[in-house]
Amino acid sequence: MKNFVEELKWRGMIHDITPGTEEELSKGMMSAYVGIDPTGDSLHIGHLVSIMILKHFQACGNKPFALVGGATGMIGDPSMKSQERNLLDEATLEHNVECIKAQLSRFLDFNSDAPNKAELVNNYDWMKDYTFINFTRDIGKLITVNYMMSKDSVKKRLSRDSSEGMSFTEFTYQLLQGYDFLYLYQNRNVKLQLGGADQWGNITTGTELIRRTCGGEAFALTCPLITKADGGKFGKTEKGNIWLDAERTSPYQFYQFWLNVSDSDAEKYIKIFTMLDRETIESAISAHHECPESRELQKLLAREVTVMVHGEKEYENAVKASQMLFGKATADDLRSLDEQTFLAVFDGVPTFPIEREKLFSMGILDILAVESSVFASKGEARKMIQNNGFSLNKEKMTDPARVLNGNDVIDGKYILLQKGKKDYYIIIVR
Repeated sequence: MKNFVEELKWRGMIHDITPGTEEELSKGMMSAYVGIDPTGDSLHIGHLVSIMILKHFQACGNKPFALVGGATGMIGDPSMKSQERNLLDEATLEHNVECIKAQLSRFLDFNSDAPNKAELVNNYDWMKDYTFINFTRDIGKLITVNYMMSKDSVKKRLSRDSSEGMSFTEFTYQLLQGYDFLYLYQNRNVKLQLGGADQWGNITTGTELIRRTCGGEAFALTCPLITKADGGKFGKTEKGNIWLDAERTSPYQFYQFWLNVSDSDAEKYIKIFTMLDRETIESAISAHHECPESRELQKLLAREVTVMVHGEKEYENAVKASQMLFGKATADDLRSLDEQTFLAVFDGVPTFPIEREKLFSMGILDILAVESSVFASKGEARKMIQNNGFSLNKEKMTDPARVLNGNDVIDGKYILLQKGKKDYYIIIVR
């Protein structure tokens, strides 16, 4: 088996680690967990770092636990947040938990008979009947306010110039997360908590709680918060997060995100977000340095992550869709796109709504130069069609007297027009 800590080190995936963690791991199979707040019904790529750490943890022969915070999700974590989160109701949280488990199953083995199979736990199960009086008596007395105030997540929140401040609900979050660690330590023999660098304060509150409660020794390991080379926030686009849910972010858009990262980011991300071995990655980076314009490193990164999240078939469809604008895509390739992918590929392309009856009753020249502004004049449109410079739904059109019909409509509502090599337009059939 690979050494878990060494594996993370060369990948650049360790930010902080408590002393003795590596020695404890060397003793045999160990159990660790990552906490995920189910504030939505899909994970996004901001979650991927800690999920990949769990995946490596299991691959190294250890037992991973994914903890969804059904209880803590009702409160919200103040770490690095400028505002308090909206509180979610129980039914919404239950729905979110089920969706998140389905996504985690793409990364972790929950179903085998292996002793290190992954398990999903929900802290709502042990918090729902824990009364406030008992919690404050059993747990609250063990951690001082001074200790809690010393945490960076609390200090940074309180130091911000904000009229909102921090509610008692949020302030208690680190105690609740610390209790999760204590509960799993006592009931599931979990001795290690993994997470992002912003969670260090909450995680070490848990190790301290374990020490003060039962004299036990627990461990912590955090990964760096991922940033882009230009200083921008990783995983964010103009349209928001890159989600793992194909309904929120299509496999094509997902693939495009990774394909379009910078050279320096590609070198960093391929270590963090893939399971490729060191030799393969170093060879790919070396080849990239020799011919960066081919962007083979980005293509490899995009392939590995897209296959892992969406599967081989969706990856192939994403590649096919990516060739639509600049490659040699065919009419069949175009018609094979689902509507979401079609709209994503041609996002920003000029559109012209035309009534169905009108569309099928006039010639193509009127459509291109009168009902739309694809061409400035009918003469210009006729000339380009006759010179083989115009395509309808990825097929060359050579007849300027052509009349459109229902067979030309994609998904019952779209017709794709292409002028020259790069100029696209869409007719929306009403």
